[in-house]
Amino acid sequence: MTLSSFHNASMAWKVKANDRPYHHLPEFKKKVFLCIKKSRYSGNAIKTYKYNVLTFLPLNLYEQFKRVANLYFLVLLILQIIPDIATLPWYTTLIPLVVVLGVTGIKDLVDDLVRLLSFRKDKTLFIHREIAVQKFQESKWRDMQVGDVVRMKKNDFIPADILLLSSSNPNSLCYVETAELDGETNLKFKLGLRVTDERLQDERQLAEFNALIECEEPNNRLDKFMGTMLYEGKRYPLDLDNMLLRGCKIRNTEVSHGLVIFAGADTKIMKNGGKTRFKRTKIDELMNYMVYSIFVLLILVAAGLAIGHTYWYEAIGSKAWYLFDGKKQDSSYRGFLMFWGYIIALNTMVPISLYVSVEVIRLGQSKFINWDLQMYFLEKDTPAKARTTTLNEQLGQIEYIFSDKTGTLTQNIMQFKKCTIAGRSYGTDIWNQYADRSFQFVDHSLVECIRSGKDKDVNEFFKLLSLCHTVMVEHKDDGLVYQAASPDEGALVTAARNFGYVFLSRTQDTITIKEMEEERTYEMLALLDFNSDRKRMSIILKFPDGRIRLYCKGADTVIYERLSPKSRHKETTQTALDIFANATLRTLCLCYKDISADEYEAWSELHQEAQVAMSDRDAALDRVYEQIESNLMLIGATAIEDKLQDGVPETIAKLAMADIKIWVLTGDKKETAENIGYSCSLLTDDMQIHYGEDVKLEPATYRRGKKKPAEAFFPEPGKNALIITGGWLCKMCKGLHDNKHGGMSLQIDFVDMACECEAVICCRVTPKQKGNVVSLVKKYKKAVTLSIGDGANDVNMIKTADIGVGISGQEGMQAVMSSDYAFAQFRYLERLLLVHGRWSYIRMCKFLRYFFFKNFAFTLVHFWYSFFSGYSSQVAYEDWFITLYNLCYSSLPVLLVGLLDQDVNDKLSLKFPKLYLPGQQGALFNYKNFFISLFHGIFVSLVIFFIPYGAFLQTMGQDGEAPSDYQSFAIVTASSLIFTVNLQISLETSYWTFVNCFAVLGSIAIYFGIMFDIHSAGIHVIFPSVFTFTGAASNALRQPYLWLTIILTVGISLLPVICIQFLHKSIWPSVGDKIQRNRKKYEMELLQEEKKKKAPAFERGRRSRRSAYAFSHSRGYADLISSGRSIRRRPAARGIFQESIREVPQTAAENI
Repeated sequence: MTLSSFHNASMAWKVKANDRPYHHLPEFKKKVFLCIKKSRYSGNAIKTYKYNVLTFLPLNLYEQFKRVANLYFLVLLILQIIPDIATLPWYTTLIPLVVVLGVTGIKDLVDDLVRLLSFRKDKTLFIHREIAVQKFQESKWRDMQVGDVVRMKKNDFIPADILLLSSSNPNSLCYVETAELDGETNLKFKLGLRVTDERLQDERQLAEFNALIECEEPNNRLDKFMGTMLYEGKRYPLDLDNMLLRGCKIRNTEVSHGLVIFAGADTKIMKNGGKTRFKRTKIDELMNYMVYSIFVLLILVAAGLAIGHTYWYEAIGSKAWYLFDGKKQDSSYRGFLMFWGYIIALNTMVPISLYVSVEVIRLGQSKFINWDLQMYFLEKDTPAKARTTTLNEQLGQIEYIFSDKTGTLTQNIMQFKKCTIAGRSYGTDIWNQYADRSFQFVDHSLVECIRSGKDKDVNEFFKLLSLCHTVMVEHKDDGLVYQAASPDEGALVTAARNFGYVFLSRTQDTITIKEMEEERTYEMLALLDFNSDRKRMSIILKFPDGRIRLYCKGADTVIYERLSPKSRHKETTQTALDIFANATLRTLCLCYKDISADEYEAWSELHQEAQVAMSDRDAALDRVYEQIESNLMLIGATAIEDKLQDGVPETIAKLAMADIKIWVLTGDKKETAENIGYSCSLLTDDMQIHYGEDVKLEPATYRRGKKKPAEAFFPEPGKNALIITGGWLCKMCKGLHDNKHGGMSLQIDFVDMACECEAVICCRVTPKQKGNVVSLVKKYKKAVTLSIGDGANDVNMIKTADIGVGISGQEGMQAVMSSDYAFAQFRYLERLLLVHGRWSYIRMCKFLRYFFFKNFAFTLVHFWYSFFSGYSSQVAYEDWFITLYNLCYSSLPVLLVGLLDQDVNDKLSLKFPKLYLPGQQGALFNYKNFFISLFHGIFVSLVIFFIPYGAFLQTMGQDGEAPSDYQSFAIVTASSLIFTVNLQISLETSYWTFVNCFAVLGSIAIYFGIMFDIHSAGIHVIFPSVFTFTGAASNALRQPYLWLTIILTVGISLLPVICIQFLHKSIWPSVGDKIQRNRKKYEMELLQEEKKKKAPAFERGRRSRRSAYAFSHSRGYADLISSGRSIRRRPAARGIFQESIREVPQTAAENI
């Protein structure tokens, strides 16, 4: 492939400014259907709603009948229309099916109406489009097309993905709010190219603009854009910093001009509107398999009864004259018809309302999480948020937690604490007018060194901190407001400011600082930004005296690899790093390099070529950066403190008591993470610490094909902890590519070894490696996993885990936007799992066990009745009872148990973490429980059928009439069933409220009320063929004998359950049973503990620990600064700034 053809393949999207016909050329057409073609460029009209008045009913029904359960009942309904096999009237299936479809349809309709209102709100906004008369004209969003030049005003939503050309701000700076994309309300910076800023300001210039844009195809990557602009014979590189994405909002910029690149369905926000990976719970999978098992059981039972009918008809039915129906059908054909008849009669074994009930319960449980005030963070006005309703019970089954460190366990609020400069450590008076009043670093010797100006290393140290960064600055209210890409950068620039090196302003070419009251401007030649692979950033500056110098800061591991052999103070700096680590500080190394003019010119050419590379631009830039970042001279190192969040040690200790294993996955250095591990009680002094590099994993040592080694990796008794690095992890997993079996064996051995440990810490891991570690545990341990993090680097593992939790911290909202659950502090995880998760799991398991039981008990009565009805598929109940049983008579009590039940209250749940263990073991709902429910249902159905059957044999009523007719028998069995199932759920209920009492008694009352109504003569007169049990209820239930039969039936049905529960709680009590028995005692103890509770003093462990810093902030603003774009020009005059540096608040909207 030639270079030009490769270029065309990678940059297939072409946009011509102010030229609509260009985009309709034949080469840009795509086939739609047969020979019909249309332009590949989408218009800007979009439709986010699914339905309209005409399409709602057919389209929604089509979507619902794609679900197997609904389709199954639709087939049953069709079968019931066939006279030869219709054993039940059609309405017995139609009414439940309509209710289920109706509830789901209403939910879908409400969701779609919300989308419709949002759409109508958007489409009334107006934009300005360039037209032939060289004037802007108001136009609706839907009329805009690719290639149009548009004008946007302050507070406008951006209507498409637009290339920024110019703005009313100096140097075409444009501020945008990206809350619609990533949930962040702090403002972002976008800049136009210098060439478009200078030449495209008035309407005539914009109308004559005819550049050709070549860029990547439309995709869903919000963090990347690559293209070039061909304008007046010269090619200019384009990236994401030039793009204004649809859904963002213009802020602090009066007027902006742009060129539409992607419109409508091609925009990045619309490309991200697709379905994400659907997460299912273990209970979901079990439930589906059990429904399939019930369906198989239904077919087997129906087939057996059909065979029974065949033999019965051959032996008895065909010879009994009174059974002759006038149809000339042989016994085999009649058996075939009976098979379908029993499929209809026994269809209630497959519960139609199960899935709807489960969704209602999950929705309620999600609301309880959202409403929990004890998970509400007052300081940020942030409540807990369940962003999904499908995973609640999975919260009660977590076995492994994978946690980020910075911002998740720690506060991610950085403070400059110590430093080492030229081998001397400092850090043990605020003297300049720019100082931050909250700055806590105090060292008089360092202050004197700076004031004297004699120590060149000290001056270089703080000059580097004030120059080598990507911080943005604003002058507001006689103060400086900085916006940093990470809290680390903000802390370092703050430190330089407080020591007299104040960053004042920058343009695309220069950066201005005040050095000891003297203002100096440096020419910026290049800015080499941070990324997760480089772990460093550099800036190349031209000094006022003509010297060219590179300043670099980064993680010690990457800096020491690039130091010149002539560099001094390596050993003393490393010693200082170890000392800083003992104080759990995050460290960063600083260095510099002087560059000759010739060397810079040669490197600059390579840099410019890499900047306009059409493919693998990032990799090309990294290679160029590597060439210049060598032979560096070490200046010193900084140490920043990041404190633990409140309640982290207590939370981790509680989760460990619940047998939940916690892994910390962090980009920090090993020593830092280890020290934090001790601080947060993840590591304890009684643990044996193992390091990955000291562990030898050899696949040949163990038997191939075994998932577990022959013996334990750590045979010594006691607790173990494992600490590994990303490099070791990468080397270990690399075997998978070299040798499939050997690599897989290494992975299995690693997972087995790590899972033997109480705690695992993975250091220096990339975001991709975080996701890989979670995948390994899921794959080889089949365990339920949870990932928790607060930044964009945690999104991968949050999406990979069974449950993702996002913390709304200092690193934006990317993690929250990708999560299933979100809250503000790590300590809330304890309540989410041990209270809400455990309750949700117990409730759902109890609901499912009872739901299956009540359906088996209800349906299998037909099975026993078939032995006495010639296997003729006649039903044992009245048709309307079958219709309303799951809808009205037995649904509400079990639904409330699924919503409200709790074995112990929340305080006892937190006091006794061992209560969490049954969920991890899946002990409350599995195939064993399913078969117990099945056999329980069989037993109850036997009792409900045979006791009334025996009671009805050769009986005589008080009035001399025999009550042993079919209708009376159906009423007695139905009444016995209703009493039994409602009293059974009462025995299962642990937490009684007025609502539960009302539901149980109300269900029984509704049964009798409806039964007497539909058995009345009045309704029979109106619908004689539908309501055939006229007077049956009043006639049967006036007989004391039948009431005694009902009482006996219910008593025998419930007696074994009562006995078994008594024996279990008395002889084999569970942990929960013991706690329930002593509930009042424990509650009193809790009250006494709360009164005596005092804040625990911090106690450092006795072990020697080292720590260091990993340069782990997100990508900065280097591209905005260095690629021909600039920041606001600084004002001409500057007063005395009283305000200290401060982060731009996330709630900033109008002004920075």
